[in-house]
Amino acid sequence: MSGDKQMTGRLYGVGLGPGDPSLMTVRAVEAIAEADVVAYHSARHGRSIARSIAARHIRADHVEEPLVYPVTTETTDHPGGYRGAIDEFYAEAAARLAAHLDAGRTVAVLAEGDPLFYGSYMHMHKRLAHRYATEVIPGVTSVSAAAARLGTPLAEGEEVLTILPGTLPEEELAARLTGTDPAVVMKLGRTFTKVRRALEGSDRLDEAHYVERATMAGERTADLAEVDPESVPYFSLAVLPSRADAEPPARERGGVVVVGTGPAGPLWLTPESRGALAAADDLVGYTTYLDRVPVRPGQRRHGSDNRVEAERAEFALQLALQGRRVAVVSGGDPGVFAMATAVLEAAAHEEYAQVPVRVLPGVTAANAAAARAGAPLGHDYAAISLSDRLKPWEVIAERLRAAASADLALALYNPGSRSRTWQVGKARELLLEHRAPDTPVVVARDVGGAEERVRTVRLADLDPAEVDMRTILLVGSSQTRTARRGDGEQAVWTPRRYPGV
Repeated sequence: MSGDKQMTGRLYGVGLGPGDPSLMTVRAVEAIAEADVVAYHSARHGRSIARSIAARHIRADHVEEPLVYPVTTETTDHPGGYRGAIDEFYAEAAARLAAHLDAGRTVAVLAEGDPLFYGSYMHMHKRLAHRYATEVIPGVTSVSAAAARLGTPLAEGEEVLTILPGTLPEEELAARLTGTDPAVVMKLGRTFTKVRRALEGSDRLDEAHYVERATMAGERTADLAEVDPESVPYFSLAVLPSRADAEPPARERGGVVVVGTGPAGPLWLTPESRGALAAADDLVGYTTYLDRVPVRPGQRRHGSDNRVEAERAEFALQLALQGRRVAVVSGGDPGVFAMATAVLEAAAHEEYAQVPVRVLPGVTAANAAAARAGAPLGHDYAAISLSDRLKPWEVIAERLRAAASADLALALYNPGSRSRTWQVGKARELLLEHRAPDTPVVVARDVGGAEERVRTVRLADLDPAEVDMRTILLVGSSQTRTARRGDGEQAVWTPRRYPGV
């Protein structure tokens, strides 16, 4: 409630609930009784849903102020277009209410649902609340009413409920639906066909329920996939309820999706990856990477050591043959020195030929480290693993020489571990045959994690003792530059324009 203003009336924003007058709060009824003026929005036909909900509480001595929209979905010849017409209307409506308030009258602005939840009242509130004593009275939202009518939990435990307007672009809707848990899409009507396509594109159409005019006359619920688009009014919702107790559907064969979690935690996940992890029946992966994924009721987790990639891939495919939907969790990008290769190699065997396998991209360690440092990989570069566990050192050395002689910047993965301590020093010697001693090297450890440390050293000063398996090295080309910024941080970049061009 804002502070009292002398000699002026009081403004109430009155939430009426979703439609059934019996769902109005006691405080809402009291506010209407206290008011001298009752205002409500309506279309040009003059009917107001808000007024119809509160009708039994409106007295003959109330001054009524219908706030009639000049335009709803039709076109307008206003010089400012639709937005110009609406803004002018809100300004005029606020001025009408201000005149009552200045005269000392109490004004109750009625609002379906909750006044500050996708409601028209908020436009009056923004223009008037700072000038007059104001109280906003919350109301039951259409979202809560829809969930109650469906009789199913909307969100449980650690689930995140996302509420979306159907007016968003289709790709944005699909991305957000893919990357969330329960969801509600409001403002269907003319957007219904687009929303349905977005649900289908995010593989969530089968979860979606349709609720029309919850608690009002003409209420209807249905599976959204079965609804005729021509029958959908504005006052309808798509509801994707809690998945907490959902049983995996019976399938003859499941599928495998290999998900890249990025170099650290949830901030690096794409919406598509979030959705795949949430929708999986089983998660398979190196235990350290599985720990980055939130625990979900009913979801099985199969952690293992980092050195059993082939066995892990085989296990995931076996689960898929049993009808399970499996997410193989990989760090970084699954196609860069990670699990996608192992899964695809195993899936090439005849027994898994019919198992669907998808690979979802993730932020690579190289890209994450480069972004922290600036843009050291801004021109051509090569990615090389220094681990000789799966290929001979001679091959690594040959590739280092070739990339260095081609003047490529380098992203050096797996540079060292407790059992591999000499590779970084040897790589430094090979690179110094082709690079100047002062070539910038970004030493990035635990990027995105709690122990993140990113710094830049000269190639000649690279200390192998400071490098472990959680470190990635980015070695500049002959063109890579550094500069100290005003905040003291050093920026590293490789120009896109090469000399001679």
